[in-house]
Amino acid sequence: MPPSDAEATLLAANQAFYDAFEARDLEAMAALWEHSERATCTHPGWPALRGWPAVAMSWKAILGGPRPEQFILTDVAAHVGGDTGWVTLDENLVGGASTVSAVNLFVRAGDARRMVAHHASPELRG
Repeated sequence: MPPSDAEATLLAANQAFYDAFEARDLEAMAALWEHSERATCTHPGWPALRGWPAVAMSWKAILGGPRPEQFILTDVAAHVGGDTGWVTLDENLVGGASTVSAVNLFVRAGDARRMVAHHASPELRG
């Protein structure tokens, strides 16, 4: 079943997030996020970060780091409820042996979607 217009908009915002991540484009990353105290981010192995200033500093550190990341996104599912949308997926790191499960939460901002939460957790495989 093809995605609804709302789901397609949400999926495009989600893809823009990963495009900014892979391109190490801090400006594009910042443009995707809601700049408020409700912004929250949990990177794998990090404590929860709350508020746009803390989230912004984390992206500055990650995107400015020595190693670029490239993802193959799988098991992508988008859900929309009113002004809120969320995407669940697996981030498969290219060239790595790890997979990270993620939830990305977006809110409506006019005709666009702004990220308010990103939570990523490594999958443990036995």
